[in-house]
Amino acid sequence: MLARADIRIGGDRPWDIRFHDPGVPEKVLSRGNLGLGEAYMEGEWDSPALDQFFHRLLSARLHREVHPLRMVIHGLRARVLNLQTLTRARQVGEQHYDLGNDFYAAMLDSRMTYTCGYWAEASTLEQAQEAKLDLICRKLRLEPGMRVLDIGCGWGSFMAYAAEHYGVHCTGITISREQADWARERYPELPLEFRFQDYREVEGTFDRIVSIGMFEHVGRKNHRVFMDVAHRCLSDDGLFLLHTIGKNLRQSVPDPWIDKYIFPNGDLPSLGQIGDAVDNLFVVEDIHNFGADYDRTLMAWHANFEAAWPRFADRLGERFYRMWRYYLLSCAGAFRARDIQLWQWVLSRDGVPGGYRRVS
Repeated sequence: MLARADIRIGGDRPWDIRFHDPGVPEKVLSRGNLGLGEAYMEGEWDSPALDQFFHRLLSARLHREVHPLRMVIHGLRARVLNLQTLTRARQVGEQHYDLGNDFYAAMLDSRMTYTCGYWAEASTLEQAQEAKLDLICRKLRLEPGMRVLDIGCGWGSFMAYAAEHYGVHCTGITISREQADWARERYPELPLEFRFQDYREVEGTFDRIVSIGMFEHVGRKNHRVFMDVAHRCLSDDGLFLLHTIGKNLRQSVPDPWIDKYIFPNGDLPSLGQIGDAVDNLFVVEDIHNFGADYDRTLMAWHANFEAAWPRFADRLGERFYRMWRYYLLSCAGAFRARDIQLWQWVLSRDGVPGGYRRVS
């Protein structure tokens, strides 16, 4: 199977795989990516360029041929249960986003933007993230004095940029206490409000709504609930921009390794699932796919992570280091293989008079 992806066992090319434990193939065949990822975390195999390894593996679609029986329960659980209830939703904040603001500051750009950059004319991570923030502002047609809701605001990078450059007032919600506390301290002079709150608890009416990299945590059982909230909170002539990673296959289930170690209860939406969720609530004005830019963003984060790792090694340990490398580089390979996407949707309640024209 690996030969079909031009990956050699024990080879000397950057994307080849080297086994340090003879039981790795059995773990992969019995537990899929969960077994592959856990074996890597334990040092049982290596590949010098994990991003290239996964690019080749996924481009050859080998992952579609491994169907471990013990993963059936994981799939049923994702399809049948609501794993993103109000109680469970905060788990990802505690496990992932509260790792430490100093850790993320070392990996991300200066604004702490933890979503895909826009690299059309950018040559650095800083430029790509600023270009993405400005693109969103222009797509939303922001004007001074507008009230903007940011669902899943992170460390407030979009809110601060929009307030500074477009004169708007922003309310942001996050399920990470560390993010909210950091943002309040970072931007005391701007007209920004940060709330430690679940999206289902939001009240009020806003001229514009944005959600950047949060919809991946909503879950298929709650897509319609999320859209109902956005519809309720958006003014009649408002615009809503949804920025989300997406999958190509509607009936797929969350990756078990990512679910266990990185984003608990995450669930990438498909194009059709989002379409179902907005049905009869919004007019879809525009869909923009620049998923290939996430490959470059992840590689930039990985370079920063590697450079900063000596500062965190004692605190987080070797197993975390291998886990985080696997996360960043396997995802970069997945975007490079076009196995997952990045979409920006622009939605309106009743349609933009005369039609919506996308900015470039």
